[in-house]
Amino acid sequence: MTETPTTPTAPTEGGGFDDLLEANRAFAADFHLGGFDGIARRGVALVTCMDSRIDPLGMLGLSPGDAKIFRNPGGRVTDAALEALVLATHLLGVDRVLVVPHTRCAVASNSEAELRERVGQSAGADATWMSFGVITDQRRALREDLARVRSHPLTKEGTLVGGFLYDVDSGLLEPVD
Repeated sequence: MTETPTTPTAPTEGGGFDDLLEANRAFAADFHLGGFDGIARRGVALVTCMDSRIDPLGMLGLSPGDAKIFRNPGGRVTDAALEALVLATHLLGVDRVLVVPHTRCAVASNSEAELRERVGQSAGADATWMSFGVITDQRRALREDLARVRSHPLTKEGTLVGGFLYDVDSGLLEPVD
């Protein structure tokens, strides 16, 4: 007997999210950012990967309200990330941008074919049409992303742009320029 994939359904009354909603109520009981204007208090913007091993604020000694954070697979400066950085540097108090990919990243350690196969198997559907933005050389890709931010005509003049490789096993940042 083969199983057919099920279609996700919308939760009702928090079904499946109850633990998170309970945690949210505890969070809201001591919430202190109400009325905050959204300006990056430490002038920092960070582009990094969506990997759950990365604590974007913690790894930089920052707190909520200190930075603008943009996450995507691979921590790349995509068009959407660049749009966010332009807004952040002109409207949200950002004067320092960090681009931070990480070690042992799935999009840097698998080929497009491997990721398509794995996703296709998990989805029970053809994934050969989808691109996952595989990175064959992280340092080269990071340097390209830094150049993209630095040379964009709408990146605010004087913005510091730095690239770092985050080691998910040590927690350390390695400067890459």
